[in-house]
Amino acid sequence: MKKKLAITPEQVAAFSIAHQEPDWFAALRQTALGQIEKLDLPIFEKINYKHWPIMAASAPTLTTSVTDTLPEMVADLTADQPYVIQVGQKIAKLNLPSELAEQGVIFTDIFTALQDYPELVHEYYMQVTVKPDEDRLTAFHTALMNSGMFLYVPKNVVIKQPITAYYVQDSTQATDFIHHVLIVAEQNSEFSYLENLQTMGDHKNLANMVVEVIAKDNSHVHFSAVDAFGKSVTTYLNRRGHLMRDARIDWALGFMNDGNIIGDFDSDLVGDGSHAETKVVAISTGKQIQGIDTRVTNIGPRSIGHILQHGVILEDATLTFNGIGHIIKGAKGADAQQENRVLMLSRTARGDANPLLLIDENDVQAGHAASVGRVNEQQMYYLMSRGLSKEVAQRLVIRGFLGAVLTEIPDKNVRQQLTDTIERKLIDGQKSEH
Repeated sequence: MKKKLAITPEQVAAFSIAHQEPDWFAALRQTALGQIEKLDLPIFEKINYKHWPIMAASAPTLTTSVTDTLPEMVADLTADQPYVIQVGQKIAKLNLPSELAEQGVIFTDIFTALQDYPELVHEYYMQVTVKPDEDRLTAFHTALMNSGMFLYVPKNVVIKQPITAYYVQDSTQATDFIHHVLIVAEQNSEFSYLENLQTMGDHKNLANMVVEVIAKDNSHVHFSAVDAFGKSVTTYLNRRGHLMRDARIDWALGFMNDGNIIGDFDSDLVGDGSHAETKVVAISTGKQIQGIDTRVTNIGPRSIGHILQHGVILEDATLTFNGIGHIIKGAKGADAQQENRVLMLSRTARGDANPLLLIDENDVQAGHAASVGRVNEQQMYYLMSRGLSKEVAQRLVIRGFLGAVLTEIPDKNVRQQLTDTIERKLIDGQKSEH
């Protein structure tokens, strides 16, 4: 039996009025609110999450977030670099260099975008990649979204500096993080976007986050993320790309969270010659459960979709990789390849690597590889015989295992940031085992 949410249309309407949302957006919220209890939760193979506290029981409220303590890497940001730091619902810092603004680049919070660029947001928000009535979680998100960002890069604009975003779940108080990121890359544009997800505080909250990336003809989006939500946060994270003719998205995703989380990553290769490269590294520790469902759908002819996922499990944790490559009828010359590998460092760890290919066209290339195994004892013996401790030897083996994905990430700073985060989580996991 589905649990009823104690949220009224009047509460949602009050939130819309407080944010001066346009009528169409307020109506979208109300329609989605009415659909929540009618829709089912999405199904992800071998990921049992339906008993999690994945949806809130109260309406969105205005909160005041603590912004005195900001992420350490903020010190490295410069005045000529576009960036945003958002803590809970509050923008702590936002920088858009004047030369980018003069070229028509828009980088602002979602509520300001609704007021200043309503027609532009209306064209893409939950219209192209993710639909409000797709399932219960997307309807919940649409009705109760309480924070977000809008990034628009005009035609022919190439941004050399990476656009950096820090989104901090404020768990110093009881408030949920229902966050939306809308990115539109117009024709022939190119840029890098680096997303950092963190948690401040230890209140038990949820995070429901949807990221939409619309890549128009011949655009190129480098999307990188270091996901490190805290142990107290239960998360649903949906990242979706919609790629038009000859567009490309390079996804580089580091799943370093400490709490239970579902990652739903999709790329729809709609246009001829569109191309998505999805690279995921993940580490599960403690008793946490991380499920990652990565799908690439080849719709356009000559489209290319590659998935590369490597994960490590310590202690009593669980990690599941689902990789789905779907070539639609008519996608002649399409290419769908995937590799899913899981390394377990504990006898009580649980891991799954589940590749799936759905082929509805003959003139295509497709393949997959999957494995779930333990640390190579010979490698460990060799390293320890050279005087290394078991913990250090273990970390070296893991680095080599994850290195196959990390070396494929073109941005040096993202590689280093992921490497540092991996080292931190491995050390924490090893300490917990003793």
